[in-house]
This record gives sequence, structure tokens and C-alpha cells, in this order.
Amino acid sequence: MMRELVGPCVCCAKDVYCTDGFLNGIVDEGKILCFDCQEKRKSDWDTKSIAEDEKGKCTDT
Repeated sequence: MMRELVGPCVCCAKDVYCTDGFLNGIVDEGKILCFDCQEKRKSDWDTKSIAEDEKGKCTDT
């Protein structure tokens, strides 16, 4: 299994990896978000981009 560090989540700072060619998170406007934080802020997804979030301030839903 090939695993490469992509960078930290802009919300929680957890490391996000690319595993065997698949990103274990999402990228929006050049910002990385882990799947856990993406799920937490899913209700705001259509109205707010990742770039608008400040580091460490996840939306709890």
C-alpha cells in the first residue's frame, strides 16, 4: 500500500493522506479538509467554502 502525506486539514490540523492514488479528504479552493470535518460541516457545504473557515473552527452540526 502506498501512502503519501498531502497536508493538514484546515479545520482540525489532522494529517490528510493520499492512499494508493485516492485522497482521504477533499480539496476546495486549494484548501484540504479531512472527511471527518467535512461531515461535521455538511449542512453549510452549499453556502460556505472551506476557504471561508478559519483554522480550528469546525462547524458542529
